[in-house]
Amino acid sequence: MPSLPGSNGQQRGEVKWFNPNKGFGFILTDSGEELFVHFKAVQNGGRRSLRTGTKVRFDTRMSDRGEQADNVYIEQ
Repeated sequence: MPSLPGSNGQQRGEVKWFNPNKGFGFILTDSGEELFVHFKAVQNGGRRSLRTGTKVRFDTRMSDRGEQADNVYIEQ
């Protein structure tokens, strides 16, 4: 996945769904890929959840289960 120019390597996308009870969900990237996201990756002011449709920017990292979103910030 290419990063966006001027974004410090971060990508953008939208929360596809997020289950606050389980603490995880998926982001649909602007390039059309789905990435797993865990609540611990959310960086905005101690939030432990994301709402469907929320625009976000994020890094990616590899885990033992594949690529996932990391350092997730809600776009203001």
